[in-house]
Amino acid sequence: MQRIPCVLMRGGTSKGPVFLASDLPGSTQERDELLLAIMGSGHELEIDGIGGGSPQTSKVAIVSPSAHPDADVDYLFVQVMVSQRRVDTAPNCGNMLCAVGPFAIEQGLVPASGAVTRVRIRNLNTNTFVDSEVQTPDGKVRYEGDTAIDGVPGTAAPIKLTFLDAAGSKTGKLFPTGQVLDWFDDIPVTCIDMAMPMLIVEASRLGKRGDESPAELDADQDFLRRLEALRLRAGMAMGLGDVSDKVIPKPVLVSTPRAGGTLQVRYFMPSNCHRSLAITGSIGLATACVSEGSVISRMFGERLPRDLEQVRLEHPSGAIEVALARTGADGKTIRAAVIRTARRLFSGEVYVPAVQRLAG
Repeated sequence: MQRIPCVLMRGGTSKGPVFLASDLPGSTQERDELLLAIMGSGHELEIDGIGGGSPQTSKVAIVSPSAHPDADVDYLFVQVMVSQRRVDTAPNCGNMLCAVGPFAIEQGLVPASGAVTRVRIRNLNTNTFVDSEVQTPDGKVRYEGDTAIDGVPGTAAPIKLTFLDAAGSKTGKLFPTGQVLDWFDDIPVTCIDMAMPMLIVEASRLGKRGDESPAELDADQDFLRRLEALRLRAGMAMGLGDVSDKVIPKPVLVSTPRAGGTLQVRYFMPSNCHRSLAITGSIGLATACVSEGSVISRMFGERLPRDLEQVRLEHPSGAIEVALARTGADGKTIRAAVIRTARRLFSGEVYVPAVQRLAG
């Protein structure tokens, strides 16, 4: 048995273990094998590990001091597949990102400074930067507070995440195909890369209302096959190649809001509908709302002003708000920020049996 120091944390609407990089193997292959064993990957319940049997609870954050002058810490996100013994480090995860700031402070990687401590984070998956503002009264991380986020019971202290350079996170371009709107046969889509590569399509184009529950959508195999076909085509068009074994781009259904928000969304991960909404996904969707010619702007026309500063995205568990600001000399660079919460659940050591080699 191996014993690995571990902190289990909830970050936004996700949950998973957070590790110091120095406590894991330096070899990528050995590290991934270890994480598969830790999480219990390869079983739908992850019964022999600490994974939660869902993509939202089978996530890992790895944190280390950063050598980059613009960052305090580096963060590597690892999506551990539940039923397959496989990991993916291509995407970022904004929800687990919420846990990085508090973890870095409590591990002594960043000193607390005043009532609010800013932790500068470099995401290694996408080589982008995020500022995390953590509540630290009396020099300690405060988790208790009055901020509520949909998809999480109760309230907690707010954590503000500002994405500094999210455009072109994986492809180098905000609109990787070179166009705001593409047509895949008779279906208009927007392929966008803002914090997360995504394929955006109007729900009605695939025979959906857009307000279906995740369980309803997951049960419709014909619909899922059509959505996956579009996603594979988007992957090629975005320069990502064959994405059949990747979790990006993420497909998203959009429709008119039902509860006073800006937009209603159903976000896929990519083969299952998210029970709420990924933070990185919310950044891209909010940006698409203010991008002339996108699927979303075509849906709403003049009802959606291009100078929109606050976007409220309705999802299956409620809604999330994204604040938009235009920066740069030309005012065309979009910067997005969200308020989330996190909580430290336990810290100790996770026990790992002898690990099996990854297939292939």
